[in-house]
Amino acid sequence: MNKVALFLNGQAPKLVPNIEQYELIYCTDGAYGYLSKLNIQPDVITGDMDSLDLQLISDGIEIIPTPDQNFTDFEKALQIINDRKHQEVHVYGSSGMEHDHFLGNLTAGLKFKEKLTLLFFDDYSYYFFADNQTRLDGYEGRIISLYPFPETKNITTKGLKYPLQNEDLSIVARIGTRNRAESNEVEINFEEGNLLIFIQNK
Repeated sequence: MNKVALFLNGQAPKLVPNIEQYELIYCTDGAYGYLSKLNIQPDVITGDMDSLDLQLISDGIEIIPTPDQNFTDFEKALQIINDRKHQEVHVYGSSGMEHDHFLGNLTAGLKFKEKLTLLFFDDYSYYFFADNQTRLDGYEGRIISLYPFPETKNITTKGLKYPLQNEDLSIVARIGTRNRAESNEVEINFEEGNLLIFIQNK
């Protein structure tokens, strides 16, 4: 199993994920406070350490200071995770709270989408950067949003209420939010660009 969790200093999840599914738990320094309240002890804490009193950290937790202010704590954490040869990262706390952080987190995720499998989770949906050919199973009736980042070329979909046929999306012209799965099998294919898919939680 080469799947890890990464908790960021955004909105703390209301529902605690199954921690046993992860090889390691990473968090940025700002997320340590709410993890403690959720009774989750991380294996690794990283960040610029401006939000944490190191004297309060439990023994046995690895601390990796990353003071370089040219990069966000999320981006630096992803670099550490990639360097350690992990493959799949489930990210919590990436949205909510301050919106500029959320947009910055999406940008950092884009930089690593070819290196890591990134899945983002919050209380409303989970989302990810789609492959050029993406198939979704088991989401009939749920809202599915297609968000170009910043543009996506020649998109064709099957199984959505509002289908696309070789069409383009762009954040300055046309986006594809608030669509809906009309079957358990949804296919989303595109030729160029980057596409975020948001899937509504049950």
